[in-house]
Amino acid sequence: MIEERDFRVLVVDDDKAFSLLLSSILKDEGYQVEVAYSGEAALKKIKGFAPHLVLVDLKMPGMGGLELMQNVKDGGSDVDFVVITAFGTVETAVEAMKLGAFDYLTKPLKDPEELRQLVGRIFERQRLVLENQLLKEQLGRDMPPVELIFLGMEDVRREVEEVAPTNATVMLYGESGTGKSLIAKVLHQWSGRKGPFVEINCAAIPETLLEAELFGYERGAFTGAVSSKRGKFELAQKGTIFLDEVSEMGFSSQAKLLRVLQDGAFERLGGLATLKTNARVVAATNRNLREAIREKRFREDLYYRLNVFPIEIPPLRQRKGVIPDLVRYFVALSSKRLGKEIKEVPGGVMDTLQGYPWPGNIRELQNVIERAVILSKGERLAPPRLEVEQGEDFIPEGSLKEVEKRAIEKALKRFGGNRRRAAEFLGISLRALQYKIKGYGITQ
Repeated sequence: MIEERDFRVLVVDDDKAFSLLLSSILKDEGYQVEVAYSGEAALKKIKGFAPHLVLVDLKMPGMGGLELMQNVKDGGSDVDFVVITAFGTVETAVEAMKLGAFDYLTKPLKDPEELRQLVGRIFERQRLVLENQLLKEQLGRDMPPVELIFLGMEDVRREVEEVAPTNATVMLYGESGTGKSLIAKVLHQWSGRKGPFVEINCAAIPETLLEAELFGYERGAFTGAVSSKRGKFELAQKGTIFLDEVSEMGFSSQAKLLRVLQDGAFERLGGLATLKTNARVVAATNRNLREAIREKRFREDLYYRLNVFPIEIPPLRQRKGVIPDLVRYFVALSSKRLGKEIKEVPGGVMDTLQGYPWPGNIRELQNVIERAVILSKGERLAPPRLEVEQGEDFIPEGSLKEVEKRAIEKALKRFGGNRRRAAEFLGISLRALQYKIKGYGITQ
């Protein structure tokens, strides 16, 4: 993602005072800025500085702005140009735009805000173009095939297909590692939205910084805010913002998020202007929000705003029939990345993988397969060392009754004796679990 600090602007004008004025205004916005006082000097600067944007005066001694622009364009560069023209010669600037300039400025500069807004629009356009390219590459290369993402979840796929073209807020429920982020990306791809997919993990950012990340801030809003910064909601214009682990938000951020969902409005930290966003919100959590509401950790009104179209993503243990396909995919993926040539998954290895409860879901499966690929010699996948790597969650070998009894004991221990949660973890009904507890004489 391009940030202001990464956006490079070259100012080209033989009027040194005017060049330095433009440079000072843009540096205050957080951009990287360099100055050249002639077209010839600008050509040399462009090679080393590689600007995203060139502000160039049309009339300069020697090489003028149009000639500079033509030279750069002929060299195959896609850098944006804004031409600077004296008041009263706008016709020449319009001609420059026909030749490929993005826009023009007149000098003397009447209002610095005119420059800020123009460069801000160009920055935003380039950022969106880059993010869409990255997203397309990610969807095409890094993400599993859509058929694999929804394997064993045909109902979930139908729900995503139905809600994707709408503007409805979507709430994804599921344990960690079930693929909520992947499904959110597919939802964005199928939505047809032209803006970017912007993701933020609410649990990974301290509450004091989360508001700044979501809504942006103005220069001087707090210590260290040396320039203004757009928040995720501004960056996600016309796109999708994915709020992962939304249940971990503090009440202050929850209140501001509620306003965005109600009115599409917010202010940057330290700002007075009310900004608007049309970003589509997709949220996700691995927690029970109803329980969080009862415990006064989550706003009930925000819950209803987020829960417009809830989608439940089942854990891997409830769809174990898809494990062989996932294993083969992850083996191929890791083999290619690690330079291995694994062509076979022994039957015993597959049986072991299918018999494991996968508390970490698909993410855990992928990690286990990658470690197994690293340890593999030749063309056969090495046995996964689940007992060593997964600790107390591993179900040891033994008779069927011994395995089942130990699995139940470990599940009960894991969830502090909560039988309902243990049953969900084991993929059986509560009644069946109670029957087995009694049959095995388990006292927990």
